Amino acid sequence: MRVTCRSRILKLRTQNKLTQKNLAVLLKVSPRTYSDYETGRLRIPLESLITLARYYDVDLNYICGISNIRKEYPSA
Repeated sequence: MRVTCRSRILKLRTQNKLTQKNLAVLLKVSPRTYSDYETGRLRIPLESLITLARYYDVDLNYICGISNIRKEYPSA
């Protein structure tokens, strides 16, 4: 099965026992908009993906489903 951004952010959210509202606040979007990210109705902006990757401390390749290897978010 191919992993997508939306399935990965859903998995990360549920593993961390967070609500869609929690992540909507973090991303400064409405809960409906965040829900639309997870369902695929809306594409997740790059800035939001970066924010989520930092928050979960995973690299962008992992959160985007390019890699199944969970690496830490690179430090500057």
